[in-house]
Amino acid sequence: MRKSVILLSAILLMLLTACEPGRIYEQNADFESQNWEIDNAPVFSFEITDTTKVYDVYFNVRYNLQYEFYNLYVRHQLTGPDNTMLSAAQHELLLLDAKTGKPLGKGSSDIYDLQVLALKDVKFEKVGKHTLTLTQYMRRDPLPHILAVGIKVTEKSN
Repeated sequence: MRKSVILLSAILLMLLTACEPGRIYEQNADFESQNWEIDNAPVFSFEITDTTKVYDVYFNVRYNLQYEFYNLYVRHQLTGPDNTMLSAAQHELLLLDAKTGKPLGKGSSDIYDLQVLALKDVKFEKVGKHTLTLTQYMRRDPLPHILAVGIKVTEKSN
């Protein structure tokens, strides 16, 4: 009886923590060498089924504290289901506080995860598979101590 209560509690806890309201997609690409090369541009594909909703797109970055800069420049390219370019822009992501050097994001030890709102209030005009490509835009290639990057797409709540 006690084991079944513990098992049921564990399953319920996993279900509650696994569901995030509004999230329609989240994926990260790991860099096994812990270096992000310019020609290694991860591509993330996600499905849009409702064109009446508004979406937010976040960029995820996992880095370690040996990273030499306080910021990270990335470029995104967002294409629609018919391969038309919907948007492209360069973004500056702050990984460390520029004055104090304190790491931003959540972490322990020397590895941190940062999630930054990059594209706000996006309206997709077509249903189907959309792709977002991320490219590092720093002056160093390869860029050491970037462990992974990714995106999260959420429906904006009213």
